[in-house]
Amino acid sequence: MAGERSEILTGAAVLAVAIGFAVYAAQGAGLMRAPDSYPLTASFRSIEGITVGSDVRLAGVKVGTVTDMALNPATFFADAQITMRNDVLLPVDSTILVSSEGLLGGNFIEILPGGALDNLAPGEEIEDTQGAVSLITLLLKFVGGDASETPATP
Repeated sequence: MAGERSEILTGAAVLAVAIGFAVYAAQGAGLMRAPDSYPLTASFRSIEGITVGSDVRLAGVKVGTVTDMALNPATFFADAQITMRNDVLLPVDSTILVSSEGLLGGNFIEILPGGALDNLAPGEEIEDTQGAVSLITLLLKFVGGDASETPATP
């Protein structure tokens, strides 16, 4: 009888830990929206390197999370939905862009606040976007050069 009781308690403890990990993973992946946040949308030419759960940062501080991404078949742009902390209100003329932590670092979404007096309401779209820049394309332009960019010799 004592053996059965300890097995039941051990099973209950394992189940509680598993549920805790599942809730933690769902929050980290952005599947569960925090109650103190609001949604915004943005449409990017490219969001390469961004996944659901990627950070949204303002001045280097995490202020939100990417919660959904989908291809818009009409525009061929990537539509992203993010959630922002309620205490961070963005002006309507803010810019959102895909940034990199460095050559070997990961990508994240960066927000550059505008100067307008009106703020974005929940569910509105940030219209000024900049997609991901391909490092390989930049290197090819730098290495290959362009004949029209070479200075003329006197």
